Amino acid sequence: MIKTLEEAISKKCLIEIFGVGYVGFPLAVRLATSGFKVVGIDNDENKIKRLQSNSLTDYELYLKDEFFECRKRSFQLSDSPTKSNSSKVGIICVPTPIQSKNGDSNLFVRATVEKFLNFCNMGDVIIIESSIKIGTTEQMRNMIESKGFKVGKDVGLCYCPERIDPMNKDWTLENIPRVIYASDDVSFNVAQSVYHYVNNSHLIRVNSSKVAELVKSYENSFRLVNISLVNELAVLCDRLGVDVNDVITAASTKPFGFMAFYPSGGAGGHCIPKDPTFLSETAKASGTQFSTIDTALKINSLMPIHIVSSIEKVITKLGLEKSALVCGLAYKPDIEDMRDSPGFRIVEELKQKNFKVAAYDPYYKKELHKRYLQENNLSELEFNALTSLDDSQLANFNCICIVQHHAVIKSRLSAIYQRSLVPFIYDCQHKLIKNQKSKTILNFYDYDIKENL
Repeated sequence: MIKTLEEAISKKCLIEIFGVGYVGFPLAVRLATSGFKVVGIDNDENKIKRLQSNSLTDYELYLKDEFFECRKRSFQLSDSPTKSNSSKVGIICVPTPIQSKNGDSNLFVRATVEKFLNFCNMGDVIIIESSIKIGTTEQMRNMIESKGFKVGKDVGLCYCPERIDPMNKDWTLENIPRVIYASDDVSFNVAQSVYHYVNNSHLIRVNSSKVAELVKSYENSFRLVNISLVNELAVLCDRLGVDVNDVITAASTKPFGFMAFYPSGGAGGHCIPKDPTFLSETAKASGTQFSTIDTALKINSLMPIHIVSSIEKVITKLGLEKSALVCGLAYKPDIEDMRDSPGFRIVEELKQKNFKVAAYDPYYKKELHKRYLQENNLSELEFNALTSLDDSQLANFNCICIVQHHAVIKSRLSAIYQRSLVPFIYDCQHKLIKNQKSKTILNFYDYDIKENL
């Protein structure tokens, strides 16, 4: 393993990054730009062909110049690893689906580790970045050793959970501290040498793989619990006729022991709805319960139902046809990531309530509709996907349900409200400012609509 360390220090090792998505793509570009020879490996043949033809999607475009430059020199793309005379570091960034009765959340991680072992050299190092359930690293260790490798001697094993917040300009790949478990000192030094070019080796080493795994799940459980808390607070505030933003703003003046969270249609994305389940399932397997997480997960799953119920209540009181436009299908503002999005759940619930439904998101791509359904665990969901928020399009709907306030449509959403272009707007994020001159009813959660009628 000393050879791997020496080649990592001199940038002569080969780095294979498995999963060239939201996590793996920027990591691959960063390391290739720094002078490492990098191979991005992905099972999605269409993605590999697209990247090989230098075609980038919206979330990749911010790295366009770096990608084009390193593609000329040191960044290759493939659907499989290969043998190499150089030492290799395999970084695993593959997805981990939510555990189900019919599937193991570790399926892709396990398959990737096995694939790497089939082409590795003695002394190579595996670094897992994927979010994984507690105990997975230990399972991978046992699997590796069952194939005749001694972990810490023949193969190094690390778990360094990804920390990435798309569109966050303050905290980026380069300055976010990372937690890491390493099977041995040499493997840790290899990771330090590689991550020096990622985040200046700002790695906090922990003494067991379970600690690192628990850290990742706990971080996102913290967010889930607080998002669920503020959503319940928003419901209460609206029933009391209080603006929840006034409460949050005032509470934020406390200089210690408080962190502001804001209401929404529910937590989405690949991490928050999933990672807390790892803690919950581990608790059950250990003979106890994680009631806080279980309750937060339940609240989160009920938010789309609650929102649609509130919309139906207002539409019925107004005596209007049940028609709604859901605005915002991405799981957070200003990105094209549709994974586990509350917007899709709201569309689904509206259809079940017999609404005429359409949706609009400036980042939605019709050709990726099947992928979006898979990412939201939906087998089927048909709706009219609008390409604009033109006046003529809005005339067909009595309600707009705003799930995400993307920056590119912020002024348009405000104009729709100010000009009273629809009878009713339901703002899941409480961002539109009420205007008494507007004839449009602006509603949040369970706000008492008698004041508006």
